[in-house]
Amino acid sequence: MALQWRTDIFSTFLLLVFFLISPISSLQSAINVWPKPRVFNWPDPQAALLSPNFTIISPRHHYFSSAVDRHLRRILTEKHRPLVDPSVNISSSVSPLQKLTVSVADLSAPLQNGVNESYSLHISLTGSANLVSSTVWGAMRGLETFSQLVWGDPLRVPVGVSIWDAPLFQHRGLILDTSRNYYGVEHILRTIEAMGMNKLNVFHWHITDSHSFPLVLPLEPELGAKGAYRDDMKYSPEDVRRIVKFGMEHGVRVMPEIDSPGHTGSWALAYPEIVSCANMFWLPAGYKWEDRLASEPGTGHLNPLNPKTYEVLKNVVRDVVDLFPESFYHSGVDEIVPGCWKADPLIKSFLSNGGTLSQVLEIFVNTTFPFIHSLNRTVVYWEDVLLDDIVRVRPEFLPRENIILQTWNNGVNNTKRIVSSGYRAIVSSSEYYYLDCGHGDFLGNNSQYDEQANGEYKDGGSWCGPFKTWQTIYNYDITYKLSEEEAKLVLGGEVALWSEQADPTVLDARLWPRTSAMAESLWSGNRDESGKKRYAEATDRLNEWRNRMVKRGIGAEPIQPLWCARNPGMCNTVQKI
Repeated sequence: MALQWRTDIFSTFLLLVFFLISPISSLQSAINVWPKPRVFNWPDPQAALLSPNFTIISPRHHYFSSAVDRHLRRILTEKHRPLVDPSVNISSSVSPLQKLTVSVADLSAPLQNGVNESYSLHISLTGSANLVSSTVWGAMRGLETFSQLVWGDPLRVPVGVSIWDAPLFQHRGLILDTSRNYYGVEHILRTIEAMGMNKLNVFHWHITDSHSFPLVLPLEPELGAKGAYRDDMKYSPEDVRRIVKFGMEHGVRVMPEIDSPGHTGSWALAYPEIVSCANMFWLPAGYKWEDRLASEPGTGHLNPLNPKTYEVLKNVVRDVVDLFPESFYHSGVDEIVPGCWKADPLIKSFLSNGGTLSQVLEIFVNTTFPFIHSLNRTVVYWEDVLLDDIVRVRPEFLPRENIILQTWNNGVNNTKRIVSSGYRAIVSSSEYYYLDCGHGDFLGNNSQYDEQANGEYKDGGSWCGPFKTWQTIYNYDITYKLSEEEAKLVLGGEVALWSEQADPTVLDARLWPRTSAMAESLWSGNRDESGKKRYAEATDRLNEWRNRMVKRGIGAEPIQPLWCARNPGMCNTVQKI
């Protein structure tokens, strides 16, 4: 607590000094930084050359030094060509910039929820540049900003620039599901690299589900051996350590999710005795929807009434905690399907003796939560554990100080229900943040696809359609209609890519630049200084940022014809439509 207080005081001091010496002004010319900094002051736009011998002077740090080396290579070799050349003159009176000096107040601050990510960057008219931050994680954000300021061949950099920057929300993440379809380590690393470029800080790794169990665990090797699709579709402990280390070097926490007790059909390949309704057809002929065994093909729930369940699950938790240093452990607890548990003889007997499905879930949570918490982890659950209409846990069994709830249904309404109950929230509203929506479904004989015969349009069979455009994502206010105190409980948000219809061949285009839209809205907001939504102004900047990401090896999809960037204003509307 004392450490956090000192770094917060230091950050506040930097901000006060910055405001005293320079007023807020908007970004000028075609110099582009994404996410847009909170304060960008460039009163007299001009630029200088960057010396071929340019270097970065910084303190040594296990992870930060790697970031410095990476950014220095990029700065010297990228030679970025903007879609529109910046209308700024090269000053003949300013010497080429020789170095960037980085100062960090606290080198020991760990990468964790709430860490100070603020920084200030000043590039003077006298040939010096200084980056000052409370922590190395804020300094990483500042290095990314500096790298985006450099362009051209020979290399140029704006001078007379002062930036103060810090995120509005402490949790800015991305969910990737690697169970339904497998992603090689290299694709995960590229995703984390792109996250760092966009100043995102949490890679939420939905590792396992009913479809496959690709994680190799020392205490439970049979789960991965039998649950993975193939031998070359597994993540070894060495793979996990590599991903976690790479995340640290990019300022990205890796939060594991081992979903349970639902979404566990793949566990039955190793332990059939602990999984209810495993390998059954998800919606048998003649069944009503409310009697289904799963919400999509791939059945199986862990059986909370079987003691063997906890022997296996506790070994899984021990291994995951050993592999992932992240203090948040995502335990899932979503989409408990009554029909699955009702099909299990042991649970059926419990119900016939007066028990309820909610009591079955409470037995599970009351057994697993204390164990996870005893390993010094904050537990994250999906909203269902509290808000489900049929199977849920009473609040007295969900301590607010140790549990975070993640929303995915009913937009801001469910966020309101969570925070008004006193829980911290991570927002992943499917209406805005689900990147897989709008691509239909994967059922082979679904009559919803024949919309001409049905006589009505139903989003092409996608349960969460339509497609979530970057504008939809950018404009979403995750604290809408919350009180000031309720808004403080919203840690931030995560976009989600569920992989029923995604794999490495489409990964980059599904994620980017739509994830960039969320990145800016959670970093510096989606409104200008007057409080007006700035999506129109953001279009040109996102177009340029997407162009730069592509040059950096990220396969982001286009948002406009190139003609629009070459003809500023011609692709806008005169009035609201």
